[in-house]
Amino acid sequence: MAKTCNVALIGQGFMGRTHSNAYLKVSKFFHDLPLDPVMHTVFGMEQENPAAFAARWGWKNWVTDWRKAIRDADVNFVDLVTPNYMHMEPALAAMAAGKPVATEKPIAGTLADARAMVEAAKKAKVKTFVWYNYRRCPAVALAHELVKAGKLGRIFHVRCVYLQDWGGPKTPLLWRFQKKLAGSGAHGDLNAHIVDMARFITGDEIVEVSGAIAETFIKEREIPSAASAGGIAGGAKGGVKMGKSDVDDAVLFLTRFKKGAVGSFEASRLATGYKNQNGIEIHGEKGALRFRFEDMNYLDYYDNTAEVKVQGWNRIMCTSGGNHPYVGAWWPDAHILGYEHGFVNQAADIMRVLGGQTPVVPIPDFADAYETQRVLEAALLAAKNRAAVKMSEVK
Repeated sequence: MAKTCNVALIGQGFMGRTHSNAYLKVSKFFHDLPLDPVMHTVFGMEQENPAAFAARWGWKNWVTDWRKAIRDADVNFVDLVTPNYMHMEPALAAMAAGKPVATEKPIAGTLADARAMVEAAKKAKVKTFVWYNYRRCPAVALAHELVKAGKLGRIFHVRCVYLQDWGGPKTPLLWRFQKKLAGSGAHGDLNAHIVDMARFITGDEIVEVSGAIAETFIKEREIPSAASAGGIAGGAKGGVKMGKSDVDDAVLFLTRFKKGAVGSFEASRLATGYKNQNGIEIHGEKGALRFRFEDMNYLDYYDNTAEVKVQGWNRIMCTSGGNHPYVGAWWPDAHILGYEHGFVNQAADIMRVLGGQTPVVPIPDFADAYETQRVLEAALLAAKNRAAVKMSEVK
């Protein structure tokens, strides 16, 4: 019988639901884990009603002081799903207490915070994780395997996009639109995912960022009543309280990779008509790969070494339990997976690592996620200075 791992979840909201669902389901589908997560304690602010969240999702205890959850001697593992600016302090506290810790992406609101977290992790010598959940899609994990096996040969070009359209003028001033809380906008929220995915699939690192553009199209947003009660400063427009939106709505940039490939990255919350178009294309000498999350069960593969008369894009349904990562724990072939399964798959890999085993595919720790955060920082610097930035200059 597997040992248990008492989890403290710091935060609620959208990510709180996805992580809670993952902890609820993971041991039911993955039967061979060395540790079974126990949903021990959830933290939420009083206005979030953590008691109701705990009751709904199955957390045994709830607190309104995250420090109390981390200090609890029965808690074995701390998982952070708070806004980005709140990642560092509880992460440092957890590591100082000798407890493994995970954060949602990006690792922190600022590069300085991320660096402090990496240094603390080295000192504490505890396991750390970052929830780049798209790595856990079977199709993305298969893409990683194919590149590692040399199926694409020398890589020439990487194209990445993450397009959404929810951030228009009618969207209120949420924390995601405030630099002091989020760090950045579409860049940290969306480009973080595709930078990590490009690094993960190619196995290569970005060495230079250039041609960057960052734009804030909606500079004022309506302050929702709850936020207004929280003291967000703002003026009035037609009787409606308005506040400043000071993060990017869209960021585009170009890159060079260490092994010679070039790349393009584009993230926007104002890409009208796209709901969650997270996509990557990788073009190499021997072949190419193409993935779109809105069709997440498929990976397109082009074999450039095949006989010319039969060359063409091969559409792979990545749900064969005998051949594709993670799928053996789920449903029969071609019974497709959804967004939530990536989180369950990651929870399984976290329990494997905490239990001394190897994850199905590499899982990012703080040091790994810090490399993605460095690229994000370089892109903002390149946009600000309208000049190329070498990664060696970004510490």
